[in-house]
Amino acid sequence: MRERALLALEDGTCYWGYSFGAATDAEGEVVFATPMTGYQEVCSDPSYHGQMVVLTYPIIGNYGVCEDYRESRLPWVAGLIVREYCPDYSNWKAEGSLHDYLSRHGVPGIYGVDTRALTRHLRTYGTMRAVLVNSPGNLLPEELRERARQVAPIESKPVVAETSATNAYQFTEGEAGPGQAVRVVVVDLGIKLNIARSLRRRGAEVYIVPHDASVSEILSLRPQGIVYSNGPGDPDALPQVAQRLREVMETGIPTMGICMGHHMLAMAAGAKRRRLKFGHHGGNHPVKDLETGRVHITTQNHEYATDPESIPQGSGVVISHVNLNDGSVEGLRHLSKPVFSVQYHPEGSPGPQDNQYVFDKFLEMVRKTE
Repeated sequence: MRERALLALEDGTCYWGYSFGAATDAEGEVVFATPMTGYQEVCSDPSYHGQMVVLTYPIIGNYGVCEDYRESRLPWVAGLIVREYCPDYSNWKAEGSLHDYLSRHGVPGIYGVDTRALTRHLRTYGTMRAVLVNSPGNLLPEELRERARQVAPIESKPVVAETSATNAYQFTEGEAGPGQAVRVVVVDLGIKLNIARSLRRRGAEVYIVPHDASVSEILSLRPQGIVYSNGPGDPDALPQVAQRLREVMETGIPTMGICMGHHMLAMAAGAKRRRLKFGHHGGNHPVKDLETGRVHITTQNHEYATDPESIPQGSGVVISHVNLNDGSVEGLRHLSKPVFSVQYHPEGSPGPQDNQYVFDKFLEMVRKTE
């Protein structure tokens, strides 16, 4: 489409392609994601802030972009890496091309990459830092490798603060559902909008507060239920959020954590985390509910997992779900308090909607507590 482009990993491996999106360079961690649709939702998921995403599905861009598909106010990916970019989109809802969308927001992409080989490389050697260079000219791979090694690790970046809301507000997007209205406050750690939409279409009044909102600020909104959202980066960078969640649990208000919110519950219980080799990103991860024995196919986007051995015996928190691919913890619940969490994304977007029942479970808990 335009100039040649080059992706260089910190181990010196290079992948040539062609640029699309913004004509600029990018840097960040490289992760791969497996959804077959939903590239705009991937790009606008705040949990990808600071990362360049390899899409394993080969044809990207063929249905354009649409305001209705966004999961945040911006595309948060540092760069997009695809096998084939399709500039000629077809979709009755399309409002423009993926190329124009990324260009408008300063996000570069590279196409023509052997994404299968790159994904296998990341699975073998783990998530890596990298640089994406437009018009690399006479740059040597050794120079780019050193640039990639100088990329600041995501743990050192304030990615939650950058993606979170700056002020509290009532969420009014989408259609409000019928039934008994309940007031839910969502602590925004980098929220995907379909979490708020999923609550609102079930009749909840949804209020969103910044990640650093105090317990008194949260309670001043008179919540009947509280949700801690997904978000990017290292959970250990948010000890104050976990401490506030510990205080919230003592109020008896039904509380749910999703993804990063799940880690906040784990930290509040005293558990530790470990970094996964290449993370979980995509829409096809099997998760077993230990209470019912059912297996659900889930959407996921995270780099860390709770260490099951570190959950304190007297915390009252137990494992509720496990990942059937690697045995990692996918959910927690409290034995005596109306509190639970899931590591996966029940809102999908992209991915299966099979796990929307989690929102029904939460709101049923809220209504029972009233």
